[in-house]
Parts: sequence; structure tokens; C-alpha cells
Amino acid sequence: MSVYVFTGPTISPAEAARHLPAIYIPPAAEGDVYRVAQKSPQAIGLIDGYFQSIASVRHKEILWAMSRGIHVFGSASMGALRASELSAFGMEGAGEIFHSYRDGTLEDDDEVAIAHGPPETGFLAASEAMVNIRQTLRAAEVAGVISLELRDTLEKIGKDLFYPDRSYPAILRVASERGLPEAELALWRKWLPQGRVDQKRKDAIAMLGLIRERMEHGLEPKIVSFSFQYTSMWEATRQQAGELCLEA
Repeated sequence: MSVYVFTGPTISPAEAARHLPAIYIPPAAEGDVYRVAQKSPQAIGLIDGYFQSIASVRHKEILWAMSRGIHVFGSASMGALRASELSAFGMEGAGEIFHSYRDGTLEDDDEVAIAHGPPETGFLAASEAMVNIRQTLRAAEVAGVISLELRDTLEKIGKDLFYPDRSYPAILRVASERGLPEAELALWRKWLPQGRVDQKRKDAIAMLGLIRERMEHGLEPKIVSFSFQYTSMWEATRQQAGELCLEA
């Protein structure tokens, strides 16, 4: 099985390997999909990728990989974003977050963005993704822990926070400062440890399962319906990625 998967804070390589035997590599940055595609794997899975401090993986390199017969899958985080943007070209998405971006329920990139630690920490998450917060609040409302009104207010508080600052303690602190019902907040605080929803992890596992299923049924080389266009910008990206590959 020749599969490469980019992951980091969403799901650890050790846990991911229990769902799909693959080569697990750190979150994708610009040029990384191109470099992996040069190894001619059968499939590439994109879960995590860089957003702000490092240039993000380009759409063009994913299109190039698919034009070379490589299946590219995405979910959970950067993978869900790119899969929703490139689904018409054949990139395959998995999970609720991907579907929400594809149908327009979600639009903002910051919904999946988080702050995380360096590689030596295993890319330990330092904030909570807004998509997880939304699902957690929904579950709490369905369970009768909080009212629909409070759920809507807490969602807005979370969304208004800058993505590296998003966390359940931060939301609870702001809610208390605004004088929201302490009894409901106390119930939610008590419920959180066992009730919080990690939608990004769920979606990552869904994608790994999809790749495993496709591989078990025999994955023929990808056939695309588009003609890849070689441009000067693509050539500059390719050359830069190649230079980094030689330096690595």
C-alpha cells in the first residue's frame, strides 16, 4: 500500500495508523504535495496543513498530483478546505466539515484553524477549532445541558475570538463577564470533559477509512477530466519545491 498522509494536531500518526497503514508526515505547506507526488504514491491524504505563518499548500500542486494519476483525499482541516474547493476537479473529501464547506454552510477558513506546538510536541493543539466548538454546543443543547438561546450566544462568543485564543475556558470566562446564566454555564462546564465533540478527529478517521476501503477494492490510477495547464507561476512553484527537496 503506497499512501502518504499529512497530519499533525488533528490526529497523531500512531492513532491514524490504527485506521490506515500509511506513511504519515507533518502538516502540509506549500510544495509538500508536489514533493510527495514525485514519489508516485497511489494516494495522498491531506488532513492538516499550515495556514498563516507558513505558505499553504497550493491548489495547483494538488491538481498536478491528480493529473499524474494520484488520488488525493482531504478532510477535517486544510484537507476539508482544499477538497471542497477542488471537488469539481476530482479531489475526494470526507466528513461533515468537508460537506459543510462544499454546500456553503461553512465559508471562513478560520473555522478549522488552530494554534499548535512544534513538531517535538507532536503538534499539540493550543486552541480549539470553531467547528469543534459548534458541534460541542449543538450536542450540549440536544442533551438539554444548555438552552438554544445560550448555545447561540456561546457560538457567537467563540466566533468573535481570534482563532489562536479559542478555548472552552476562554468562552466560559467571557460568558461569565457578560453575566450569562451561571447555573447553565456551570452545567456546561461540568458536562464538557465527557461531552465535548472533536469533529475534526472524527472526519480524519472517516477519510482514513475511505482510503482504506478504496485501496482494499483496488485503486486504479486517477483519471481526471481536466487538462493541467503549465504556467510560469506553476514553474516557479515547482522549481522552489524542487530546491527545497534537494536541500532536505
